[in-house]
Amino acid sequence: MKSLGSLAVGLVLTFAIAANAQDHNHATSAEKLGSVSFATSCNAAAQFPFNRAVALLHSFEYQQAIDGFGATLAADRSCAMAEWGIALSRWSNPFAAGIRPAPLLQQGRAAVDRARAIGAKTERERAYIDAVSLLYDRFDSIDQAGRVRAYRDAMSKVAAAYPNDSEASIFHALSVAVAASPADKTFADQLKAGAILERLIARQPDHPGLAHYIIHAYDAPPLAGRALVAARRYAKIAPSAAHALHMPSHTFTRLGYWQDSIETNIASGDIAKRAGSTAEELHAMDYRAYAYLQTAQDRDAKAMLDALPDVASRFDPNAIGGAAPGSAGVFALAAIPARYALERGAWTEAAKLAPHPSKFPYTEALTYFARAIGGARTGDIATVRMSIEALGNIHDQLAKAGEAYWAEQTEIQRRGASAWLAFAEHRNADALTEMRAAVEREDATDKSAVTPGPLAPARELLGEMLLELKDPAQARKEFEATMKKEPNRFRAVSGAARASALMGDKAAARRYYAQLLKIAERSENPGRSELVEARQVSR
Repeated sequence: MKSLGSLAVGLVLTFAIAANAQDHNHATSAEKLGSVSFATSCNAAAQFPFNRAVALLHSFEYQQAIDGFGATLAADRSCAMAEWGIALSRWSNPFAAGIRPAPLLQQGRAAVDRARAIGAKTERERAYIDAVSLLYDRFDSIDQAGRVRAYRDAMSKVAAAYPNDSEASIFHALSVAVAASPADKTFADQLKAGAILERLIARQPDHPGLAHYIIHAYDAPPLAGRALVAARRYAKIAPSAAHALHMPSHTFTRLGYWQDSIETNIASGDIAKRAGSTAEELHAMDYRAYAYLQTAQDRDAKAMLDALPDVASRFDPNAIGGAAPGSAGVFALAAIPARYALERGAWTEAAKLAPHPSKFPYTEALTYFARAIGGARTGDIATVRMSIEALGNIHDQLAKAGEAYWAEQTEIQRRGASAWLAFAEHRNADALTEMRAAVEREDATDKSAVTPGPLAPARELLGEMLLELKDPAQARKEFEATMKKEPNRFRAVSGAARASALMGDKAAARRYYAQLLKIAERSENPGRSELVEARQVSR
């Protein structure tokens, strides 16, 4: 095997390549994916396409990575590590919540079988292949969470056995972050993963996986500030990867940096569209629409909504593409219309949203939740009741399928909808009890990477309910708590401003209205009624 040192030549994947190299590696002269050097026993001709494929894998560009590993095999049929790369690519985005379907698992297991049939030439390569096999072995009898933990533990052993192999440490750190429990609010595993990655990025500043995985490791409200440097770096490291341009918006969203999120998602969507990665394009649109709505750039948000039919016509939810799986595209198609109605307080629009059945029922839950809130706000009790029943059915369907995360998210939505039904029926005590139950459950979990945030945070909804019940002091507490988790949310800030005004706290009202005007400095004029009020108070 070539030594790690002899291959640590910093194979910078800023591809200014001769035409014949382009034919082998499917790269373009302008391609920039970052710098990766992964030692293998494969022949010299295979090393370049292998490193390029690993760079694509680190940016979750899965179809391109699989193609790159295929090019590696074309250069060296004895390169078992190319099949390792295909197997890991078949797993797709490890942060995507949801049970992997059997056909995907069978494809991954077939790649492992091919790797073993070729035969690893070194103990190190055998360890990598054995580790990835744990994601697929006995998938019909071992649950997905158990297999993910087994892979994490195996990669821990690989990293310990080969301390000079930075790739082993990187993939180990990624596995630690992926296996972390969303209910653990100490974020012990995320911090552990981040510490490994931060040590390495100081030595490998242009490595795409390091910047990428730091963002993921710290993709939680209390940790997001730790990822800001990596977020600003990643888009510069690998601008040819659509996901590298989108991923910074995870951090920007957590910090309420809305215009930064908009701009990076415009760039990501353009790359994804050119690459034919429509799920990634839709995913970027969802984050972008969310940011437009927080800044009250409602015309631009409407343009996102109006563009959906054209994008949907190009969308194949079964296609393998980039980081965003087909489910993310389906999620965006449901989320964007629901967000557009709820964030603007367009309750009649929300109540009339049409659900679109799919094989991802939690996306339908988004529509039913929005319908329930809209119906409750407009007195359409029949719509609310029907929507609550649908949410209950979806919860049961998800629980039966073993989709524990999405079942819980749907239950939170059902509780919130039930609270607003009680409120609409003037059962105020029941409404507050049910809304607080939704808050408690939402606080105990966290959002999936597929979404920039909930359609309406439970605490924000509780604050709005308390305002309606003439309790502005308690309402402001809920809005302020919302802002700690979801900074610079338009409705939370405007709610805190209104609550302060009703309390007679003019200083706080002016402060919050000034914050709202700053957040919405690019909004239309006069724009939303909250902004008209903010300008009046700020004169």
